[in-house]
Amino acid sequence: MTFRTPPAIRTHATVLIADDEPSMRLLVRATIESDQYQVLEAADGDEAWAMISRHKPSVVLLDVQMPGRTGLEVLAMIRADPSLSTTRVIMLTARALKADVEVGLAAGADLYLTKPFSPLDLLTRVDEALVQWRSDQPPGSLYTPAA
Repeated sequence: MTFRTPPAIRTHATVLIADDEPSMRLLVRATIESDQYQVLEAADGDEAWAMISRHKPSVVLLDVQMPGRTGLEVLAMIRADPSLSTTRVIMLTARALKADVEVGLAAGADLYLTKPFSPLDLLTRVDEALVQWRSDQPPGSLYTPAA
């Protein structure tokens, strides 16, 4: 018996890692890379925006503090561009104060994860974001506040 993917379900996914630290990009890539999607990397906010504009990734992992445009500036540009309306954005940053999290989520991030992060949690959250993207669910927060 063969299974076919329904036409409404998108299967090709691209994930962009935007972080100015090469070792962090390598760690994130090693954590999430699979044959299910293509992984791209950007070393600063300007490069991230250029790659986002060109490749229209399914999921973007953004550091807040980067040279050029900040992660929050890139996030604002993503949310302002109708062609990126289905893109999921996960902030992955060392900025861990409650106020930082609130700013990131208010700016339109689907999830805010702080460094150091659990590789298993990151992989789970990227998978959740891709499930939402594939099923054409509207972007929404993947963030569940602690009780």
